[in-house]
This record gives sequence, structure tokens and C-alpha cells, in this order.
Amino acid sequence: MKKTAICFTEDGMHVLEKLNREADRAGIEKIVAYTDSKDCDNEGFIRLDGTLSGWVRDRFEEHSAIIFVGSTGIAVRMIAPFVKDKLSDSPVIVIDDTGRFVIPILSGHVGGANKLALTLAKLLDAVPVITTSTDLHDAFSADVYAKENSLMIRNRDGIKKVNAKAIEGKPVTISFKDYPPKEEVDIIVSDQTDREYSLLLSPKPYTIGIGMKKDKDVKEAEESILNELKKMDITTDMIYAVCSIDVKKDEKALKHFCDKYSLPLLVFDSEMLNRLQGEFSSSEFVKETVGVDNVCERAAILGAGYKAELVLKKQALSGMTLAVAKRRI
Repeated sequence: MKKTAICFTEDGMHVLEKLNREADRAGIEKIVAYTDSKDCDNEGFIRLDGTLSGWVRDRFEEHSAIIFVGSTGIAVRMIAPFVKDKLSDSPVIVIDDTGRFVIPILSGHVGGANKLALTLAKLLDAVPVITTSTDLHDAFSADVYAKENSLMIRNRDGIKKVNAKAIEGKPVTISFKDYPPKEEVDIIVSDQTDREYSLLLSPKPYTIGIGMKKDKDVKEAEESILNELKKMDITTDMIYAVCSIDVKKDEKALKHFCDKYSLPLLVFDSEMLNRLQGEFSSSEFVKETVGVDNVCERAAILGAGYKAELVLKKQALSGMTLAVAKRRI
């Protein structure tokens, strides 16, 4: 997840400088730091170009984690026009400019703001201020369970019902695919069922395999991927993972797409891709370049796992190739 921060005072700059020093020592990806101060020449900071509202809008569009080093009031006013959906909003965190408190204020569970806040608080030796009820009661959280197990939430209204039961200290019952009990359960994990439940969670059925030229345009790549998925009536919440070859793991367009839609990027080396048995489209140019005759189809199948089916063969797009595999679930 990309993490982007904004500060407004010299004290705020010191907080971000400390965060990035400690992150570097811990081997954690640094935060992209912006400042609203016109007089800042500090190394490692980007001066805000344009309005703060526009900056926040851009962060929401790229689904970056947003960290405000300043008052909660500023953060709330700035994010208000862009808040839409608890299952897709960017995670938002506030840190006071003395670095004493770290407060997740949006998308604590599915977006990961609570988890990120705990990490930031540890780096700063600060106090994490977590306000979500399931966390405070050390109770089961249905939306966290879905996120951590890569499951689609089929009826979002069921989250509140299940979480309320857990907060009250009542047991939450879960049933899996081919073993639903006769009585109603709280959660059923299945692609489809005729049993009674409060919440239905489904395994994500598809993987995307992608081959890509170096420095492919980020926006063009995103549009190309979304267009191909739309043709197949596949939405991003149905994607289990994006898959490619290891030499492309730092490709900006791939990282942007995965960050924006909260998707894991799985990469495989050429030896593993070559070992995969099956009929795949072949390219001598690709083989000479990266050591395997096909990246997108092979990567999609490997990411999808045992007995996966290729449902979209290699599509040659502008500067990239794409294939889709269906998992056996």
C-alpha cells in the first residue's frame, strides 16, 4: 500500500522525518511526504502544488493511505467530499504534530488504517487511538476476516449484524462451502448457497496475468486492464491476485493498479513459469527478453493454483499482454 502524508508546520515535518528514519531502520517502505509550507526546503519533502483539497482528491483516486500530520478537524473537512464507501475508501490517519497520538479516522478495517496506525505508532513510540468497537472489545470482526482471507463480501449489511453479535460476546458461527449445518449460521463461506445466513462471503474466483513493457504509462495500463475485465463482466473485487514475472515486480503501472484496487501482486521467476505444463501462446521475442515464451497466461494459471482454467487467453494490448484464469473453488 502506498502511504502519502501531508504536514503543515515545522513540528509536523520533524514527525515525518522521524517516521521515515525509523521506517528505513525497520526495512519498511518510506512515506511520500508533502508539506503545505511555502518556505520548506527540507530534503525528502515535496511542496504542495495546488490546493489541499485537490491533493486529497488525487490520493483518494489512487487509493493511497493518507496521513495528516496536524489537527483532526483539518483532516475531516478535507476528506468529507470524497468519502463514499467503507469497503473502498482510502485509509486515513491523523497524527498530531508532536507525534504523541496516531488516530485512524477512516477505513480502519478493510482499508487497513487501524493496522497501519499501530505500525506508525510503534515507529514513533506514540499512542495509537483505535475507536472501532470490535478492536476495543477484542472481538471478531467480519470485515477484517473477509479481507485477511481474500473473500468477497456479498451482502454488506450482514457485517454490522455479525459484528454487533461478536461485540456482545455471543459466539459467531461460520460454515464452509460443502458443510453447511441445517440451522441458520452467521457466516457462510461459499460461491453460492440456499442456506440461511447473516453474511455471505465468497472466494475471489479470478487471477489476472500481465506482461508489460518497461515504464508503461500508469493510466493507460489501468484503463486497458479495466476494459478487458468489463468485457467479461468481472469487477475488481472478484480478483484474487494480479500475477506477473519477478522482473516486473517494481513496474509502476503494476504497483499502481494493485495499490489502487487493494490487490496482491504475485510474481514468479522464469524457471517456475517455464516449468508449468500446458498449451500457451508463444513468443520468441518475449523468451529472448525475459527467459520465458509467455508471461501473462503462465502467471495467471500459477497464481490461480491447482486445476485453474484459462478463461481469457493472451490479449495483446498497447505495450502489455493480459490473460485471465479462473480458480478452482
